[in-house]
Amino acid sequence: MTAQGRRAVAGGIPPGRSGGRLADEVYDTLLGQLMSLRIEPGSRVTIDVLARELGVSQTPIRDALNRMEAEGLVVRVPHAGYRIPPQITRHRFEDMLEVRLLLEPAAARRSAERASLAQVDGLRRMLEEMAELEGGNGPMAYGAFGLRDAAFHDLVALSAENQVIREALARLHSHVHLFRLHRDAQVTHLAMAEHEEVVAAIAARDPDAAAYAMRRHILRSGDRFRRVFDEVKDADGMAAEA
Repeated sequence: MTAQGRRAVAGGIPPGRSGGRLADEVYDTLLGQLMSLRIEPGSRVTIDVLARELGVSQTPIRDALNRMEAEGLVVRVPHAGYRIPPQITRHRFEDMLEVRLLLEPAAARRSAERASLAQVDGLRRMLEEMAELEGGNGPMAYGAFGLRDAAFHDLVALSAENQVIREALARLHSHVHLFRLHRDAQVTHLAMAEHEEVVAAIAARDPDAAAYAMRRHILRSGDRFRRVFDEVKDADGMAAEA
């Protein structure tokens, strides 16, 4: 795991950064806290509290929160700072899955055709980083894995050389929303095996196999997270009957 990835989940910000770079690191840190549920859905966050916790001025905090607001990751509350949105709905989840099935297999196909040797090596290194976190205990390890998972999918889109697909996937922030739903070590184990199939197909320059592997990964991932909604529905049903 990279030092930046560790900081993003643990919440530490090193000193001596320029304004723009510092805002980026604050953004990464807050994103990591969202992924690990250190900042819980529905909770309130304020600029002054975050500035004290992270040991930085309010300016990079404000810049990072403005960026997160534009991306739908936080909601501005007039005269009260910001609020973390609740978990995504089942309908939103299904919509995201549908879009991913349209875009990500196509990106994997193009990656198999266009990825440079350096990019293939980068995908393999990403898998190595994720393997170090696989099965880790606690929300921090799970959040760190989620960040790497998102970076893996972004690298596939980058190597596809289609910036429109990459930007569309980034705007979904699907990994943020999915990894906030539920902590399950099985998710990391199964995702790793599926990622390895995608990389193997890309490295073999087999576009059909890469597209198929990515589609299968997204479908299986959808099934894993779909169970969360089913469990909540069943729990609500039992509560109503009680």
